[in-house]
Amino acid sequence: MSWNAYIDRLEGTAYLDSVQAGLDWCDLGKRVRRDDRVFIKPNLTFPVFRKGVMTNPECVEALVIALKDYTDRITVGEADSGGYNRFDMDEVMARTGLKDLEKRYGIELVNLSRGPTERRSFYHGRRQIDLDLPTLLLHETALMFSAGVPKIHMNTLVSMTVKNLWGCIPQPPNRLRLHPHLPEVLYEMTQAFPPAMGMIDGRYGLNRSGPMEGDPVELNWLLMGDDLYGLDALCCRLMGIDPSRPYYFRRALRAGARIPTPGEARMNQDYRAFEGPRFYLRRRWTDYPGILCFHSELLSYLGYFSPLADPLHKLLYVFRKPFYDYDDPNRTEHDEQRND
Repeated sequence: MSWNAYIDRLEGTAYLDSVQAGLDWCDLGKRVRRDDRVFIKPNLTFPVFRKGVMTNPECVEALVIALKDYTDRITVGEADSGGYNRFDMDEVMARTGLKDLEKRYGIELVNLSRGPTERRSFYHGRRQIDLDLPTLLLHETALMFSAGVPKIHMNTLVSMTVKNLWGCIPQPPNRLRLHPHLPEVLYEMTQAFPPAMGMIDGRYGLNRSGPMEGDPVELNWLLMGDDLYGLDALCCRLMGIDPSRPYYFRRALRAGARIPTPGEARMNQDYRAFEGPRFYLRRRWTDYPGILCFHSELLSYLGYFSPLADPLHKLLYVFRKPFYDYDDPNRTEHDEQRND
């Protein structure tokens, strides 16, 4: 199984040269026509930009500029996020500067939570899983671009380009309900969506914990490729993680898919020169209630949808601060200071 992968050092603060070279290396011109829609899905996990947590807006801008050489129809989109504590993606795009790209480059910004959806159903064992997905992605997009970051995730071990697709599920409550079936849902999404390419913004990674808190690690590399599972497996190697450990790979393997290895990739240079530092997961005891809900339908209902949900969260917040203080009027300033 042959696939294309590109890796490069990020020089200074610029992304553009590396992004342009990566698109050329992956033969994008053979995949996209001038009137094709290309959809960019960044990782916008937090209400304000955090290093290692989110795709850098400068990286997204460089990808937009580079894609303008191939198509006139570029859409950047994401759904409302926040899980139990939902926040508006339109506001996030405005705060991170992505909204400015709309006028500057004539692209379209879309909140996937506000558009039409289409239901897709599949079976996990004997259980039917209903999945509502954006019509925009199912029928109006020629190519998807999943732009993730190399980070540790307390529930899935890592989050890169495949896990980044989870944010395409329009409604946060549905994502909470579907967590116990995450590997199966992600695989079905890759099958339902149009062809995809991936980009991993390695300016910073996130170590120790995630997806919203952890230790930012400066890496200064950019990784691109035309197979999302292969790209994530390659990124695991760069992070010192066994590629067989992320459990969302397992559904793809059980379905008969074959995750390509780095040795099968047509690469511009040896990826091993970019390995390190070693990433690891270290959980706190306050993480385990969320982990239990993540893997159990019953506990997910109790923790997020039952009459006990609010009292249980208030009890948890006695021991652990919320990831984001929605009642703090200075929250943007405080979070920006944390990134300095």
